[in-house]
Amino acid sequence: MSIETMSLSGRKKEVSNKTMTFGEKLYLVAIFKGLMITIKHLFKRKVTIKYPEQTRELSPVYRGQHMLMRDDEGRERCTACGLCALSCPAEAITMKAAERKPNEIHLYREEKYAEIYEINMLRCIFCGLCEEACPKQAIYLTKSRVMVKSQSDREDFIYGKEKLVMPLDMAIQNTNKTQMAN
Repeated sequence: MSIETMSLSGRKKEVSNKTMTFGEKLYLVAIFKGLMITIKHLFKRKVTIKYPEQTRELSPVYRGQHMLMRDDEGRERCTACGLCALSCPAEAITMKAAERKPNEIHLYREEKYAEIYEINMLRCIFCGLCEEACPKQAIYLTKSRVMVKSQSDREDFIYGKEKLVMPLDMAIQNTNKTQMAN
């Protein structure tokens, strides 16, 4: 006897309700297969890394800590366009745009900037889609390991601009390196 059901994808799926034989009802073959897998893993060499002394080699496509980049003059690149927040599948990024004042020309590159830029690190899945969506190359996932200290409050895992914006001295060093290379 077979029954047709509809799956969530809309495709028909045929399900059969055949009766099991006496050997299948005893589950001896299934139990024996499971025991063989367990015994096989019992004698394998364990892969253990002694963490503080040894570290695991990172993958070439590793995506670590987020960083909001600065331009050559040390100004923030982010224009609060919101494309990174729209592309984030986990909805971890929130931002609020503001207009640049005349006395803030040395701080922000464009007329519009991100007054509030927050990433909820508890929601972030480090997919890198925010980095790909940004037209100004303002957000970057560094190769450094994400060192998350244990916290007791959820609010401590919401990283604001104070934790995300590239330090000014680092931006100046990058500018000097590019000038020396040219």
